[in-house]
Amino acid sequence: MRIGGFQKLTLIDFPGTIATTVFTVGCSFRCPFCHNPELVIRSQFPALNKLEEEFFQHLEKRKGRLEGVCITGGEPTIQPDIIEFIKKIKAMGYKVKLDSNGTRPDVLRRIIKEKLVDFIAMDIKHSPKKYSIATGLTTDIARIKMSVIMIMQSGVPYEFRTTVVPGIHSEDDFLKIAKWIKGAKAYYLQEYREMRTINPNMKKITSGKTLDLEKIKKSIENNFDICGIRENN
Repeated sequence: MRIGGFQKLTLIDFPGTIATTVFTVGCSFRCPFCHNPELVIRSQFPALNKLEEEFFQHLEKRKGRLEGVCITGGEPTIQPDIIEFIKKIKAMGYKVKLDSNGTRPDVLRRIIKEKLVDFIAMDIKHSPKKYSIATGLTTDIARIKMSVIMIMQSGVPYEFRTTVVPGIHSEDDFLKIAKWIKGAKAYYLQEYREMRTINPNMKKITSGKTLDLEKIKKSIENNFDICGIRENN
């Protein structure tokens, strides 16, 4: 597994669970507002290292203190050994949360079928017809929709979330997203923050533009069991 790093302790990444977050390298999207370019752009990838070994040593030392592992990226499902990686974590007695962008429904299907995850969080990048605007690449929306349905029908606790980016999204886009994933158990609007991004011109895109997250939440919350706003850490 190619690991870019891991956070030894998190109380927020895995709902209700004391966890470690591990970051995989590589992604199937190029979202212009992504603030982890070192995990997405090959020329910025960290050098080969022994982080996987260190990560599992950390889990071994923290047995009885940690409860789970959040696997995020990048995009974990593009890793060729993601299944084996999760199985190794589960064999140590830890719960697993998977963060995904939904581009590999085939991998998600196997992970769900084999009961390898205890929580799934999927990013919804945009309304279906505008998806490629947010991903920075031509996107196969059929695969994204397949992942959404699979997650909603999985029986695994889950959430969907969207980073709300002025200049990329509009209020109307969220009405379309809500119509698309209506009935989802949980949907969160994540606040966009100006920081280092894949597209160095993001400040020009967002300049002078604002979106009222509370207003958006009120307009769509009836479509979900839970609808919330959270900071994008």
